[in-house]
Amino acid sequence: MALGGGPLRTHLVSLAQSVENMQNVIIVIHLIIVVALVGVVLLQRSEGGGLGMGSGGGGAGGFMTGRGQANALTRATAILAGAFFLTSIILAVMATRGRVQRSIIDGAPTQSAPATPTGPSAPNAGGVLDQLRQMQAPSGAPQPPTPAAPAPQQ
Repeated sequence: MALGGGPLRTHLVSLAQSVENMQNVIIVIHLIIVVALVGVVLLQRSEGGGLGMGSGGGGAGGFMTGRGQANALTRATAILAGAFFLTSIILAVMATRGRVQRSIIDGAPTQSAPATPTGPSAPNAGGVLDQLRQMQAPSGAPQPPTPAAPAPQQ
């Protein structure tokens, strides 16, 4: 059944556009979270000092003590990491929502058993590479010859 140009088609097109717009918004949010997460991780004080904020002692320089800064940055890191994982999962679900699961076996051409012997004297007859060559070659084009197996010597 063709959809034509009726209201159903218009509704489906607008729905697809809104899903794409929503995905773009989530990608932008995801990137903002990534930048904030990198910044918060770089601000944390490491064992060697790192890029930690100011002097960690006493409270002479700022409104938060060293321990308060560490707790706030640790909490911010945990929240941003959780948001990062959540947006990653949402984007993965949205990316795979319209896909149909396919098997490589479903696309393989069905052929009857080859007429040539497939024993040790002809190991490449009807192999996977030959089937791939047949699938890739345009119809009517000559196939490249497969190398013949040497005749067994007695």
